[in-house]
This record gives sequence, structure tokens and C-alpha cells, in this order.
Amino acid sequence: MAGSSEILPAKHVQPLHKSSLYSASKSSLHSQPDNNNNSNNENSLHKVTRNTQDVPRWKRIFFRLCARKTMEQILQEGENTQMKRVLGRLDLIAIGIGAIIGTGIFVLTGVAAAENAGPAVIVSFIIAGVVSGLSAFSYSELASMLPISGSAYTYTYATMGELIAWIIGWDLILEYMVGAATVAVGWSAYVVDFFHDAFGVTFTPKTTQAPVIWDNKDLSFKINHGSYINIPAIFISLAVTLILVLGMKQASWVNKTVVVIKLVVVLLFIFGACKYVDRDNYTPFVPPREGNSFGAQGVFKGTQRVFFAYIGFDAVSTTAQEAKKPQRDLPWGICVSLGICTALYIAVSAVLCGIISYKDLKGVASPLTYALQFHANTKWLRIIIELGAICGLTSVILISLMGQPRIFFTMARDGLFPRIFGRLHSRFKTPFVPTVVSGIVCAALAGVLPVDLLGDMTSVGTLLAFILVNIGVIIMRFTHPDAPRGFRVPGGPFLIPVPGAVIALVILVLSDGPTIYRLFIWLAIGLVVYALFGYRHSRVGNPDRWSPEDMAYFQDAFDDQGQHKRQDDDEEKMSQGNGDAEKTAYNAAPQLAMPQPIHYGEDGESRDIKESEESNEYEYAHPHIKQQEREGTTYFY
Repeated sequence: MAGSSEILPAKHVQPLHKSSLYSASKSSLHSQPDNNNNSNNENSLHKVTRNTQDVPRWKRIFFRLCARKTMEQILQEGENTQMKRVLGRLDLIAIGIGAIIGTGIFVLTGVAAAENAGPAVIVSFIIAGVVSGLSAFSYSELASMLPISGSAYTYTYATMGELIAWIIGWDLILEYMVGAATVAVGWSAYVVDFFHDAFGVTFTPKTTQAPVIWDNKDLSFKINHGSYINIPAIFISLAVTLILVLGMKQASWVNKTVVVIKLVVVLLFIFGACKYVDRDNYTPFVPPREGNSFGAQGVFKGTQRVFFAYIGFDAVSTTAQEAKKPQRDLPWGICVSLGICTALYIAVSAVLCGIISYKDLKGVASPLTYALQFHANTKWLRIIIELGAICGLTSVILISLMGQPRIFFTMARDGLFPRIFGRLHSRFKTPFVPTVVSGIVCAALAGVLPVDLLGDMTSVGTLLAFILVNIGVIIMRFTHPDAPRGFRVPGGPFLIPVPGAVIALVILVLSDGPTIYRLFIWLAIGLVVYALFGYRHSRVGNPDRWSPEDMAYFQDAFDDQGQHKRQDDDEEKMSQGNGDAEKTAYNAAPQLAMPQPIHYGEDGESRDIKESEESNEYEYAHPHIKQQEREGTTYFY
């Protein structure tokens, strides 16, 4: 692009006077593109420019960081996906249940009771469920508007600009990857217990526990003497990664199978263990404060800790590009799965705290089976719960490692990460590079870090995502009031999103200092990565750096008119092994129009201009980039 032009996001300005536009001839403004030379596409539209030397540098940088991705561009990318749309409504509900029911019930229930809230962990789950429900409504509305794999990252990009989108995207990477590692540690503990109870086999702690532990009272690490590495946690992380590389259909089948198993197991625990409840274990319901634990503050810290268990409905939104009818089914998957799981969480925590004193759950990674050990004739129930927990935690790891690479994938396609992370596997149509990288990092974390530390790090990331998604709904209600929505948050733009954001912020602020510090350190690292790479390669901010050949690298399928090809045709060609699908994608991709930059008008502000076909008059288009289709090519201006 010309060196005298500056790329800026659209913003509110006063309308242009007609007299300032009539100097440009109508023929030059709307000249037809040359179909034989797509490189001249931008010559078809007149750009009102000015010398950027008159604009302060700080202002240019500010507008650049606030550049937003348009709804039109997001929806076009969602439609032009080569990912296989194989997920129906029940699949999405199963994904939500598969991600939610797991660590919260089988692991963190005992940890939060022993170290934070005591029997009042029941209240912690209720608070977390209510706040998650408020955010679930906001997720449902944005997911039905913007059905693409980026989840909160994409929603923030469309509402608050690139910098905030980068921050939440970087945060979500931590949330999912560390979340999967947390569950892998719990999975390892249940595998050890299962082999001990079912077969009398005892594994050595040297290879089944982390070498360090986290002391919540002193807020410090301590050496776990006699332990070196958690091999079962590493194994399950890598095994699930392999399943996800092979394809979404296979992963969905595995998930639905284990979801059925763990629902049955959870119900067995609730109704099988309730007869052992001792009311004395509920006293005191809210233990007196001890250091950084218990008391009223401990209840909220328990809420912050168990919040980790509610990230499942967020994972539902990351599968938007693989859903058959995302606008209709994503809200169902999010809300129904959250409602079912919240009820089960409250019931399990109530029974658990009734059959054992919360003090005895300190440092226990498998609290359900541990609590049953103190009651006679429960061996058969322990074995079933351990088997169900193994299956259930497997599905949570699967969903977490399913969501994280898809956010990575979407950010790479926006230019914020190296483009190798934005490619699909030629056969399986899965984002295999970010999936493999995420699986390896997850395995490394699960092998050396304790479950409670990992859970805390994941929860603060979840809370930050909730805050921004609730704010995003408010913004979209005013900037896109008439946009199609498959679901609307009831009560208007403030009744639910504002309390959802405020309560999530309060719980985030009450988190332990070291947990907040680690989050800020992670975000600081992310800002450095953005400054060195993302800022310079972003598609929205640097469209001149993205040629049609760069887009062809992603190998998304387009036919000769730049339209999305039928998926079954592509699959047939790929199955024949003739490579025609990839060849077609490469040859046709240059016809995919790139987002064109917005230039300064004569008054120093950015302009969007369009022609009114009815009156042949020019008018200012505000506030979104408009798109016009001419002979199969899309222009953004």
C-alpha cells in the first residue's frame, strides 16, 4: 500500500458533505473489476486518503490496536471452512457435559472443601453455577451471532478490537491447556486407585505423582519427596491428542460413550452414598477463618477454585465450525449442558461433605473413592466410581484439548500466530499442528505440577473470559442491534450481562495473590509476543502483507467463482487420492478478496463510502465496514 496512507479501524465521525465527494467521478468510484486480473481489485473502489504525517503517532497506534474484525468477514470465514460439519444438537450437549462433569466432581470438590470453604463448598458451587449461568446466556447470544471456532477471542475481536482480543485469546490458551493438565493429574490418581482396589496392584509414587506440591496456606511450593514424574498423566495427554488429530467424528463418538458412563456413575454415587451421610460433618458449615482459608472469604475462594469445573460450555462454542446448524444448536449445547451439570455438582458436593469430614480431604486427588473407604461394603461402589471417573476425566481432557487448538487455529488465520498453526490436515481436516503442540505442552505440565495449582491458574483465566464476553454482549446490542441472533439474552443488554461481569470480576479479585501474579506474568509474555509478531502480521491491521497466495496456503476450498465448495465433493476427491481438492483450493484462493484498508478522510478521520443504488447519491456508512459483491468478488471498504 502507499506509504502515505494509514490503516485505521472504522470509528464514529460526522458524515461527509456531498460536495466533497462529487469531485470524484462516479465512474472511477464504481469501475468494474477486471475478472482476469484479481490483483487490480482495489482499483475498483475510490479511497479518500490523506497524508498521515499530520496525524499524531500515538493516535495512529491507538486506532491500530482498536481495529475490529467485521461481522461480515467473520461470517464469511465461518461459511468458507473446510472443517467437517458433523456435530448435531445432542453432540454439542454431550461436549458440554463431557467438559463440565469431570474435575469439578471427581477432583476439585474435595480440594475446595478441605482448603477453602469446608462444607460450604456447596454454596461455592451454587455461586459458581449462577455466575456461569449468567455468562452462559451471553456466550449463547454471541455464539449464535458469530458461529466460528474462536469463542471469546472472536467475540472480543468483533467488539473491543485487536489488542483486547489478543489478550483474551492468549488467556484462553492458558485456560484450556492448563485445564487439560489439571484433569490429567486427577485421571492419574483415579487410575492408581482403580488398580489398587480392583486388582490389588500398587503403583509407586515415584512415577505417579508430581515432584512438587502447592501449600495453599503458606502460598508456596514444597518438595514432594520420593516423587519424580507423573507418567499416567503424561500418557493420557498424549493419547487424547492422537484421537483429536484423527478427526472430530471419532472424537465425538468417544466423548458420547464416556459421557453416558460417567452420568451413570455420578448418579450411582449420589444415591448409593447418601445413606452414609452424617449431619455432624456439616458442622461448622462455614469454618472459622484460618490464614488464607475458610470463613466467608474462603467460600468465595472456593467459588473461584471450582469455577474451573464450568469451562465446558465455553468449549462448546469452539466447535462452531464443525456444527451442522451452529446458530440454532450452539445455545442449546451451552445452556442445557450447564444446567444438568450444575445440579449434579451441588448434589455430589452435598453428599461428599456429609459422608466425611472436610478436614480429612486435605491433599486428596480422588475424594469420592477416598471418602467411601471409611464405610463398610463400599468396595464395589468405589471400583465403579473409579472406572467412571477414569472415563469421565478422559472426556474432559479430550474437550479441553479440542478447544485450545481451535482458538490457536483461529488466531493463526488472523495472522496473530505463525500461519503453520492455521492449516488443516489434508486427510483428517483437523488443526493438527496446534493440536500436537498443545498435547505435548499439556503432557509436560501434567507430569510435574500438582492438581490444585493447575486448577487455580485455569479458573482465573475462565473468569477473565466471562467478564469480556458479558461486556461483548452489551456492545453488540448497540453496534449491531439488527444482526440476526439465534438466541437473545433475556431482559435486555444490562439485566444479565452486567451482574455476570461484576460477580466474575469480584471472584477474580478475591483470588490468591500468587495466582493473579502468574496470570499477569502470562499476559505480559503474551503482550511481548504480540508486539514482536502479532502486531506486524495481523490480517486486519496489515492487509497489504497478506497476498492471495498467503490465503491459498491455508488450503480452504473454493470453486472457480470463489464460493464454498460442497464438502462431500471435496471428500470424494480426497478419497480418490488425485489431489484435485487441494489443487482447486490453491487455484481458486486468489479470488478470495482480502480485507481492504480504511484510509483517512480529509478531516483526519476514517471513512466508509457506499453508493445508494436507488438515488445514486453518496452517503457515509457507519459504523461497520460494508461489503459489496460484484461478479463473484467481495470487496471490503
